[in-house]
Amino acid sequence: MPLPEKDAIIFHPIGHICSPHQSLEGMPIQPSGAKDVVGKIELYGALEEGLQDLEGFSHIILLYHFHKNEGFKLKVKPFMDTVERGLFSTRAPRRPNMIGMSTVELLSIEGNILHIKGVDILDGTPLIDIKPYVKKFDAVPADRFGWLEENADKSELLKSDERFVRD
Repeated sequence: MPLPEKDAIIFHPIGHICSPHQSLEGMPIQPSGAKDVVGKIELYGALEEGLQDLEGFSHIILLYHFHKNEGFKLKVKPFMDTVERGLFSTRAPRRPNMIGMSTVELLSIEGNILHIKGVDILDGTPLIDIKPYVKKFDAVPADRFGWLEENADKSELLKSDERFVRD
């Protein structure tokens, strides 16, 4: 489904994510299913100065581009359910703007290389941005989890399959 090109927004990668996940199939579907998976971020060298003070944070939020996906459907059958759901009530990777988000543990920083843990991201994924995770800002109290109320615990065990690979 094409989107209007009226107000195009252009992002440029700031680096890429290195992980042991070489294929879309069989990857963890959320960081909770990749607790012990380590990887690294190779930030472009010209941006290294921007990492100053980041080592003081235990976790970081990564925004990245689902570069191996294309197209989307507004109704999908998510990994954690067998019922078709509205796309925006899921974290399905095939989205209008193909933006992914993961919160990972920051192990260390060496120059422009960030060592991370809890990686549920495909190897070579372009990184759009890094933000520090702050419990007081990011862990908001919530009392409704929609259809995921009964399914969220599945994220630790389920792996991705062919359902979001290109048609």
